[in-house]
Amino acid sequence: MASKSVGILLLLVTMSALAQSPSGSTSHLTADGRVPRQHRPRKFAPGTRPVYDLVNHVNVSYNTIWAGYAVTGSNFTNVNGSWIVTEPDCSKTPNSYSSEWVGIDGWDSNTVEQTGTDTDCTGETPSFYVWYEFYPLNTVVIRTVSIAPGDVFSASVVYNGNGLYTVSITNNTTNQSFSKEVKFSGADGSGKPPRNSAEWIMEMDSGNLNDLTDFGTDSFGQYYTVESTDTATDSAHSGPIADFGKEVNKSITTKNGSSTSPKTAVPSALAPDGSSFTVTWKAE
Repeated sequence: MASKSVGILLLLVTMSALAQSPSGSTSHLTADGRVPRQHRPRKFAPGTRPVYDLVNHVNVSYNTIWAGYAVTGSNFTNVNGSWIVTEPDCSKTPNSYSSEWVGIDGWDSNTVEQTGTDTDCTGETPSFYVWYEFYPLNTVVIRTVSIAPGDVFSASVVYNGNGLYTVSITNNTTNQSFSKEVKFSGADGSGKPPRNSAEWIMEMDSGNLNDLTDFGTDSFGQYYTVESTDTATDSAHSGPIADFGKEVNKSITTKNGSSTSPKTAVPSALAPDGSSFTVTWKAE
C-alpha cells in the first residue's frame, strides 16, 4: 500500500511539472502561477467606418481593444516589430492588463498569429511575461526570455507555407531570444483569404478603461538600434508601415468603440522613418 501511495504521489508531481512547463521553455501559466489572458482580434462597434486622415495619409479606425497600426493586403508572409517595455502605474490601475505585440491577421478576421509581451497589474503589483499565441488557441508563456521595465524587445511572425509559422522574440537588453515553428492550419480570413493584415499593437483587455493598465507612453519602432523595425511583407509591398500607402490603418481605442466616446489609448502619427510611433494611455 505504501509503495502504491508513493507511486501515485510521483505521478501527480510529474503531471504538475508537465502542466507548468511542457517543453522546459514554455508554459501555459505565468511565473507567478496565473493563467495568461488571450490576445484577441480587433473589436469594433457595428456600423463604424474608418475616416481617412488627409494630413497623415492613414485610415483612422476606432475600436475597444487595439491601439496602434495595421496594414491590410493579401498573402502576408512576415511582420517585424520592436518596442520598449514600460513601467506601469499599478496604484492608479490595479488589476489591469496591457500587451505589446506584432502579428498577422485579426484586423477583419477571427484568428491572430502573434507574439509579444504583457505589462499587467496584479492588484497593485506590476507583473510581466513574454508569450506567443495563435488565437483562438490559448496563450503560451515563454519562460526562457526575461522581461523588466525598460527592456527593448523585437519580434517577428513569419509564414513558411503549408500552415507553418515561425514566431520569434528577442529581449535585446539581455540578449535572450526564443523562436519556434508552429503548425496552424486554422487561419481564418472571415470571408477573405487568410493572412490579409499585419499589426503592431498595444492591446487592452476590454472596452472598460479600468481594465487597461496605465502604461504611460509606449514606444514602438526605431527609437533605438534594432534592425528591421516595424516592417511587413505581402504580395504587393515589403517595407515599413508607411510603404503600404492607403492600406495603412491607425487604430484608436475608445470606451465603446466609437469616435465620440472617451479615448483610452491613442497612437501618435508615424515618425519620418514611416515605421516608428508611440501609444499614450488615456490620451484625449
